[in-house]
Amino acid sequence: MHIRYVILQNAGAFLCIHMSQFCFIGMRPQAVNGPMHPRPLVALLDGRDCTVEMPILKDLATVAFCDAQSTQEIHEKVLNEAVGAMMYHTITLTREDLEKFKSLRVIIRIGSGYDNIDIKAAGEMGVAVCNIPSAAVEETADSTICHILNLYRRNTWLYQALREGTRVLSVEQIREVASGAARVRGETLGLLGFGRVGQAVAVRAKVFGFNVLFYDPYLQDGTERALGVQRVYTLQDLLYQSDCVSLHCSLNEHNHHLINDFTIKQMRQGAFLVNTARGGLVDEKALAQALKEGRVRGAALDVHESEPFVFAQGPLKDAPNLICTPHTAWYSEQASLEMREAAATEMRRAVTGRIPDNLRNCVNKEFLAASAQWPTLDQQGATVDLNGVTYRPWRTVEQPATAGGLPPLALRAEVGVCR
Repeated sequence: MHIRYVILQNAGAFLCIHMSQFCFIGMRPQAVNGPMHPRPLVALLDGRDCTVEMPILKDLATVAFCDAQSTQEIHEKVLNEAVGAMMYHTITLTREDLEKFKSLRVIIRIGSGYDNIDIKAAGEMGVAVCNIPSAAVEETADSTICHILNLYRRNTWLYQALREGTRVLSVEQIREVASGAARVRGETLGLLGFGRVGQAVAVRAKVFGFNVLFYDPYLQDGTERALGVQRVYTLQDLLYQSDCVSLHCSLNEHNHHLINDFTIKQMRQGAFLVNTARGGLVDEKALAQALKEGRVRGAALDVHESEPFVFAQGPLKDAPNLICTPHTAWYSEQASLEMREAAATEMRRAVTGRIPDNLRNCVNKEFLAASAQWPTLDQQGATVDLNGVTYRPWRTVEQPATAGGLPPLALRAEVGVCR
């Protein structure tokens, strides 16, 4: 187990305390009731940069970062005392993982998808799970369109040909290198799922001349008329009518491997496939075989069944006409900042309010076990929302020293690595 350092600030002076000492000197007694303790511990599980989160949370919580890829790498102090956890998509929390946390009350997923969290198990344990549903909608839609256009216009393969020294001079050479390039206007784009990202893709695709249709059994009627697109009511109709199929649905136990050998055979011969949603939606073995046989003309995947994705491993390693990116369709500097601010703000609501009443995006309310609500924490002094990121200044509160001699509120943690 790696032992790192936690940095503390007191009256402008910085102290660096070895993590092993920090964990056992009794600076803060174990938090058994979340924010009922005056300094709850909040941890960023799978990241190390807390510069955005700290200004939002530092006046009422101790913030640590774990930089972990599994719960086995998380320090026992976080497992025992953290009442709140923030996380990206690079760590998974199963029921077994959740049981390791002794004081956890809320998990904030920094992003929209939450299939890497067992939300039912969390709810049964009294742990609320929240997401940021509006996160990176524009970026994901833009990336999707880029992938679609790349498949149609073959830019990646043309670039690779030039890098490999291929001479492209005559018309015959152009035909050979650009083989498979197609006109976009008049093609039919089928969107499987028509939520925020799916609708944003539809708006963009229409500008390029696509005929857009979608399948989403959970969406109320009328959206298609508002956006000028066509709705189909079966998955088979979408696959049969589309020249390019793009996935925009969440992953759950009902749609794992939704795109498989059977559904691929229902697609048009030579159709394209794009997935910027969740890797588990596609059976990669079936897709690889379809690419080799030419039943699927080309595919672009930003998400994969096994991440981080490595070309040399898995069934896709020898698949032709394939574009892969490393789960980055969501990313831009602006989106990353907005997501982190929103996640920290939601965590602040949890610490200063009641769970799940004060949470805006709790995704497992139906599973939450009956449990005592958290009392508010200095609610008169704390500002939950003030233009999103502006909060009351830090003020030191005199507190008697706990066992170990350190007053819990006289020091504040800036950043810490626990694993």
